[in-house]
Amino acid sequence: MKKLLLLSLLALFGASFARADASRADLVTRLETCEAILREFQQKPDLAIPASVWQRAKGLLIVNQFKAGILLGVQDGWGVLMVKKPDGRWSLPVLINAGEASIGLQLGAKSQESVYIITDEATPRKLFANRVNIGVDAKAVAGPKAAESERNNEELYKAPLLAYTKSVGLFAGATVKAGHISRNDEANFTLYNTRYTMPELLYSDWVKPPAEVQPLMAFVQKLAP
Repeated sequence: MKKLLLLSLLALFGASFARADASRADLVTRLETCEAILREFQQKPDLAIPASVWQRAKGLLIVNQFKAGILLGVQDGWGVLMVKKPDGRWSLPVLINAGEASIGLQLGAKSQESVYIITDEATPRKLFANRVNIGVDAKAVAGPKAAESERNNEELYKAPLLAYTKSVGLFAGATVKAGHISRNDEANFTLYNTRYTMPELLYSDWVKPPAEVQPLMAFVQKLAP
């Protein structure tokens, strides 16, 4: 927990003050924070994503959103996106921007950590052209938790995004609107030392995974082989 808090603070300063020209170390910290968020979710019974959901995963989105300015109250954020390839392997994690979150940011809360299981192949591709509003351009509902197995049903799984957040009071199937996400090619150029953009990074094997991204890739592969 302390490690996750430290990573979040480091990444917050990196995103707030150096978004346009963040160093590679800042970007690695963002990625490691997303890995820590996912691991924390899976360790907690009230947040854990059940195996039945992972079995249907076509993609994964981990988002960390926060208030970047105390006086202005600007809501900002970032995250990573991964897709499952036809052969069952998971892609490189690509960095994305996120903003305008509302769930969990009330009553003075400063951050919102979310994990989205993507159940179709079309949703990740929507980011190729423009930004995607979660809950508007891509329908999102609160996903069933391990402790809510009785709520699992086929209708629920039809939503493109199954959302898992730290917000209280979201039951399986409840509609979720959580701001927008958009591609961040500049960050990925720096992280992977390449000029390949999001489509190539997600769907090709042209870039060898650097050491820093391998732990997250291995963990996701274990969760959804």
